[in-house]
Amino acid sequence: MNWLDTLVQGLLLGGLYALFAAGLSLVFGVMRLVNLAHGDLIVLAAYLILMITTALGINPFLAALFALPVMFALGWVLQTYLLNRVLGEDILPPLLVTFGLSVVIQNVLLQGFTADSRKLAAGAIESQSLPLGPVTVGVMPLMTLVTAVLVIVVLNQVFYRTALGRAFRATSDDMVTVQLMGIQPQRVFAIATGIALVVATIAALFLGTRSNFDPSIGPARLLYAFEAVIIGGLGSLWGTLAGGLIIGVAQALGAAINPEWQILAGHIAFVAVLLVRPRGLFPRAND
Repeated sequence: MNWLDTLVQGLLLGGLYALFAAGLSLVFGVMRLVNLAHGDLIVLAAYLILMITTALGINPFLAALFALPVMFALGWVLQTYLLNRVLGEDILPPLLVTFGLSVVIQNVLLQGFTADSRKLAAGAIESQSLPLGPVTVGVMPLMTLVTAVLVIVVLNQVFYRTALGRAFRATSDDMVTVQLMGIQPQRVFAIATGIALVVATIAALFLGTRSNFDPSIGPARLLYAFEAVIIGGLGSLWGTLAGGLIIGVAQALGAAINPEWQILAGHIAFVAVLLVRPRGLFPRAND
């Protein structure tokens, strides 16, 4: 068994999980909202890219550029007219609403596209590979990992180097005080959710080009994303990347030992990290 190859493949898989989790981490960091529909919104974005690809006859990567503003607008609308109405001290209403949203999205997709699995055809790049020293890596998985790192870098720059990021952090810390400073928390939350769905669309692009998808797979994507966020530390974007990589490596190692252990190994790694670091690897100081 080539353990180095297994490790590399696990890191590449972890890049996809980090993309799943980045938007979820951003939303939690800004408004302490656990969006149970996040996985289904990723799947919805994948179907949107599929529709644009089919309608215009273009490459999925180009179609994703058209899907990004649509998903941002959807996030804005969902937050403004639905989620802002249930945010408050009690965490139960947002959980119930996002759970209901998850069910609605799954059933709408099932009615519109049936239960048949689909895939985004990206052409020859899907099967291309690059020799990197003693291992060979697929171009698409490598692009996924690089994109995940770039997304985390950009989100961190936005969060810590821009006026919008200062509004995000201030609103997260003290909603009452920021309103006295002229900041509208509901508007800040809507922008955050819009950005989260932009990231979800990027994740959907790589999900759809690397594997089949159908209306029912959203909850599993949510589970991987949630575990990555928890491992990294709630609200930590770099921690989210680390969490995704840890789950990916654990799954690759489990699959190398026994293919039936792949998913289980990721869950075991999740529990093991929490036993050592109950607040995650990089918890925010104010959590």
